[in-house]
Amino acid sequence: MVTLTLNRPDTMNAITGEMWGGLEDVFAEVARNFDDRVLVVTGAGRAFCAGADLIEQGMPRTSGRRLEHMRGVGRSAAALRGIGKPTVAKVNGVAAGAGLSLALGCDLVIASDAARFSAIFVQRGLSIDYGGSWLLPRLVGIHKAKELALLADMIPAADAERVGIVNRVVPAAELDGEVDALVARLLTMAPVALSQTKHLLDQAMSTTFEDAVEAEAMAQVVNLGTPDAKEAVRAFMEKRAPEFTGE
Repeated sequence: MVTLTLNRPDTMNAITGEMWGGLEDVFAEVARNFDDRVLVVTGAGRAFCAGADLIEQGMPRTSGRRLEHMRGVGRSAAALRGIGKPTVAKVNGVAAGAGLSLALGCDLVIASDAARFSAIFVQRGLSIDYGGSWLLPRLVGIHKAKELALLADMIPAADAERVGIVNRVVPAAELDGEVDALVARLLTMAPVALSQTKHLLDQAMSTTFEDAVEAEAMAQVVNLGTPDAKEAVRAFMEKRAPEFTGE
């Protein structure tokens, strides 16, 4: 397991210009490293992430350089989505703007009951970014996505769970233990099967049924050829828990 902690608690972990590239590098490294089987993203202190630090990072003066900067932000979001392993957002406090999109870009979102969420962009004179325009409608539906993005309300964790932004809400004191237990479960699963399943689900909203079942067939061919699939059969016959390696 790898834990990535945004560590600027005095700014509610707002992300500077330099940090976008750093996040992209970390995500790419996790994707490459065989031993990094689960990524947990969280924030230090009382917040998860308040979004981009518009004061610290500044903004290039020309449109061309601003576009170059924002494409770098987009590459960071794409690198997170490109990780073929389970990713978990451990949301301990406010997740706003790009911080909300960062959480939504993870496969699972576990939140403290003290967490709050907002697609706050329009209150800053900005439009939604870091993949939020793609992620939010797929999670909550187009009308609810427009409500969240156009009104930019700050919603409590319970409401976020109700509309589908959050998988689970737990008391703040139990957040670490809940995520640790979830990660422990993921680490017992077959890594190739997890990766294939994640990929199939990620493609589900942009493919036909016929293409989906063909992709399922191809993925299953890969799975059936792994030592983990053979281990699963042995474990079933021997009435024991399987021990998967990802080889």
